[in-house]
Amino acid sequence: MLVEPRSGLLAAWGNALLAGLVSPDEAALAIVGEDAVHRVDGLPGEVGPVGLTLALGRLRGLGATGFRVALPVPGHPLGLSGPPDFNARALEAEEAVVAYGVPYGLVPEVAEAGPAGDVHVEVVWRVLPVREAPPADVPSLGEAERELAEALRDATAVLSRLDVAGSGPVAEAAVDAYRARAERGREVLAPGYPPRAVRVLEMAQRVGLLVSVAYENGHGGAVSASEIAARGEALRPVERVARRAQVAAYNAYVEGGEVRR
Repeated sequence: MLVEPRSGLLAAWGNALLAGLVSPDEAALAIVGEDAVHRVDGLPGEVGPVGLTLALGRLRGLGATGFRVALPVPGHPLGLSGPPDFNARALEAEEAVVAYGVPYGLVPEVAEAGPAGDVHVEVVWRVLPVREAPPADVPSLGEAERELAEALRDATAVLSRLDVAGSGPVAEAAVDAYRARAERGREVLAPGYPPRAVRVLEMAQRVGLLVSVAYENGHGGAVSASEIAARGEALRPVERVARRAQVAAYNAYVEGGEVRR
């Protein structure tokens, strides 16, 4: 989870734009990040794809007052509220943005183009109708913070018992790289988010990083099928909690009302 989901960037910086804390160009630049280009297709009143600045302005003109994130995976429709077509597309992408105040959502379609060694990423956000209803399984910031602490403690105990490679030099190097990146001035969330949302997102990213390290560095001492299964059982709830916490942090604008114009 070192790289923020594109839906998180769009929602966070879109919210900062709606709050009047950044300019349209600043928001678009932050959302695009290291990608080559982002376009938005399917906006009411437009016959084809348009740029991010125009799209965000159009959504605001239609009545959007905020953006929230969905990070669904099979068996866990986190942040979704329907209808089935939007849910299916969001599940395929494993992320989406839902506008608050207007019945539209955006799902990213990511494509790579260019020759080997010079590949660039292009993103098209598909605008689709959404059901205006409470999103599925989104915790409050306080709930997310408590869940993260509990899940990390429980998983650490299990992984230590199984001697899983979720600690040691490789994990320490990954965490050091994470901290170095943060210290270089990377903004966590966009301007205007409350400190608690920033804290929850940072913690979720650290937890996700450690889970990734545990998955990527073999089975450690877990040599039997039952031990490997136990490792998976320990990591899956932690992944779920980390994703819930991410969504809670990004959605602090619309769920808690902390950021307003």
